[in-house]
Amino acid sequence: MAHPDAPVHPLGEPERSPLARQFAELTRRLLNTDTVAEALGHIMRATFAVVPAADLVSVTLRSNDGRLHTPLETDPLGSELDALQERYGHGPCLDASRKPGLAYTHSGNLGTEPAWPLFGPDAADLGLRSVLSTALLPEVTPPRLSGALNIYSRREDALAEEATRDRAMLLATHASLAMANTEAVRLAELRETQLRQAVDSRDVIGQAKGILMHRRGINADEAFDLLRRTSQELNVKLAELARTVAARDAELDI
Repeated sequence: MAHPDAPVHPLGEPERSPLARQFAELTRRLLNTDTVAEALGHIMRATFAVVPAADLVSVTLRSNDGRLHTPLETDPLGSELDALQERYGHGPCLDASRKPGLAYTHSGNLGTEPAWPLFGPDAADLGLRSVLSTALLPEVTPPRLSGALNIYSRREDALAEEATRDRAMLLATHASLAMANTEAVRLAELRETQLRQAVDSRDVIGQAKGILMHRRGINADEAFDLLRRTSQELNVKLAELARTVAARDAELDI
């Protein structure tokens, strides 16, 4: 029997913590989602809400031929990081997606991570110091894509707390369920989304590079390096910085 002084909540309106409210809202959005790309977009936005240390979030899928695909990312570096892992044959999302069931990989210092001797230093050179990758559960029916939800931070020793890992695994579980309950996953759809985002990002980055080349008298590689370094120093996404430079080139002195 409940204690007479125990708080009573109206039916259907239990008291919720901020984290519970965020996951409840994510579930509501996923239930009203029709496409895989839209579902994964909700997952990535929720990741920033529940993992404050996150600076870059991406979703990696492995097709039956073993190739990696990055259908959605919050920064063009997501695709670059996946390409590095595919080139070297090791890395966090590869390790997480190879393990059956719920799994995760973590490093708090990518620059010296012994598990990924080639990928880790390259990721650190791109300004990313910590990573947490959580496995997506493969579908029961074909094409049975496996994959990972990847969270990167620019700070060392970030993303290591047990609470952060548990939140990431909950997000990956939501992503797996959403993928299973939306339309059958079609790589063509995901690739189209990826291509559209990549083209948009490359266009605006190209515009910003052209502005810097003209104003600074530097070549394309130097302009890109300037954008990348400034992005890291200001802690803003590369594409976001490029849009600002392109839109306000007359006002800014990068």
